[in-house]
This record gives sequence, structure tokens and C-alpha cells, in this order.
Amino acid sequence: MEEGKVYSPDGVFAHLAMLEAQAHEAAVKQEEKEQQEEKLARLKARVQELRAQRDELRAKVDLQQKGQLGKEGVVSDPAQPSARAVVEWNIKRIKAMLQVFYLTGISGKLTKRGVCFCISTAYEGTYLDSYHLDLLTKPEEVQIHRHSIPIFIPLEQIATKYLQTDIRRFLAVLSDHLNAYVGRRYQADQLQEHFSNQIEGTLQRNSLCNLLVFNYNVSKKSQTFPFNARLLYGDLCCSLPTEVIVSCTPDAPASLAARAAAHSDAFRRVALHKAFRSFGSAAESVDGAP
Repeated sequence: MEEGKVYSPDGVFAHLAMLEAQAHEAAVKQEEKEQQEEKLARLKARVQELRAQRDELRAKVDLQQKGQLGKEGVVSDPAQPSARAVVEWNIKRIKAMLQVFYLTGISGKLTKRGVCFCISTAYEGTYLDSYHLDLLTKPEEVQIHRHSIPIFIPLEQIATKYLQTDIRRFLAVLSDHLNAYVGRRYQADQLQEHFSNQIEGTLQRNSLCNLLVFNYNVSKKSQTFPFNARLLYGDLCCSLPTEVIVSCTPDAPASLAARAAAHSDAFRRVALHKAFRSFGSAAESVDGAP
């Protein structure tokens, strides 16, 4: 009687679901640990930013006081700062920004006409690509001179919104877009490289990698369970999907539909290739069960 319970389909599916849940929980804990480390790095960067803002305010006060003092130390009528003073102020402000962004993967160097930024991207501690952005700093405005940002990244919209009013915010948002894009691309590449035996046909993705569609199967002993997945990344600054649909054949048993729901939840919570690794670990545990 006990033997029948162990090898019955419902018992196997229940045990598999339990193992998948445990694997998902372990993956989630690892993801939370990585998020905590990223949060710490952001807090350190925020401290640097606040210090830079303090220094900027002090410099601005000094500049205003100098502009209001006459040759004999008498306060004169306030005057608009000269174009040279504005340029010098912009250069000082940009130097402060370079120090702030050092901890966030953004570096830069001053040029004769402005500054050239390098935005380095990474995912899960793996360095991926670097993108360059050459800015011209003029007294009246900041202009993008040239860049290597992919065409499908909404650079123009981000620049229109932030470049003239908050260059720190402009660089931070642009970095978020680039890191999220390379993160999505990295996950899709890892899936194709390490789990090609489970993928049926071609993984379909667009240039921004914010829509992935693929068929895959999970095997257990002599049985193969087919699934179809559609992942939509509605937030372009995020490397995890906002909408996931995992389906199986219409005539599939209820236990298989429950597994599809578990897969959908995993895709929302952890990286794509980590989710697949947890599926495989759970299946192997069931196969090796006594």
C-alpha cells in the first residue's frame, strides 16, 4: 500500500511540487541576498551624492557672495554670473558627479568641450557591456554630442525629461534602462546556452528583450511535459517580467496545470535560467526518490 502511494502519479506530482517550492524558496533567498548587496551599494552612492550636493551648495554660496562684493568689500547690486563663471560651475558640478557615480558603474572624464561618460553594465556580478556618452556642456544647455547607446533604448525621451534639469537623474535612469536590458538579454542567452535540450524550437525575442516566447519541456523518467511560456517585461528598468503566461495542452491533467502555475510564479520571482535550474533540480530529486 505504501509503495503504491510513492509511485502513484498524484503522489509523484505532489512530491515534485513540494521540491519545486523548496527550490524556488532557495532561489528567492539568494535573489534577496543579492538585492541587499545592491541596496547597500546604492546607499553608499547616496551618501556620496549628498556629500557632493553639500559641496555644491557651499560653492554656490561662495560664488554668489563673490558676485555681490565690490572691490572694497562693500556689497554691490547682485549681478548675473558671467558665461565663464557658469562654465566653471558646470565643470565643478560634473567633477562632483563623477565621484558620486563611481560606485554605481558610471565613470567619466572631462574633455575640452564637456565630459565623456562610460556606463558599465552587469548582471548577477557578471560584467557585460559598456556604453559611452559624450556631452557638450555649454552655458545655455547640455547637448549630447555622440554616443553608443542602442537605438531601441529611449535615450531621446530620457534626455528631454532630465538632461537640462537634473543630469544626475538622467544618467541614473539611463543606467537603469541599460542594466535592465543587458540583464534580460543575459538571461535569454543563458537559457539558450545551458537549457537548449529543454527548449523546443527557437526562443523568440525582440531587440529590447522585453518580450520572450518559447516552448519547453520538463522530463520525469519516461514522461515529458510540454509547456509554452510568454514573458512580458512591462517595466523597461526591470530585469524580471511583469506579466507571465505559462500554458500546457488543453487536455493536460490538473496536476500539470498546477505545475504551469508554479513555473509562472518562478519566472516572476527569479532570473529565467535560475528558474529552469530549479525545475531540473526538483525533477532529479523526484527521480532519485526511493
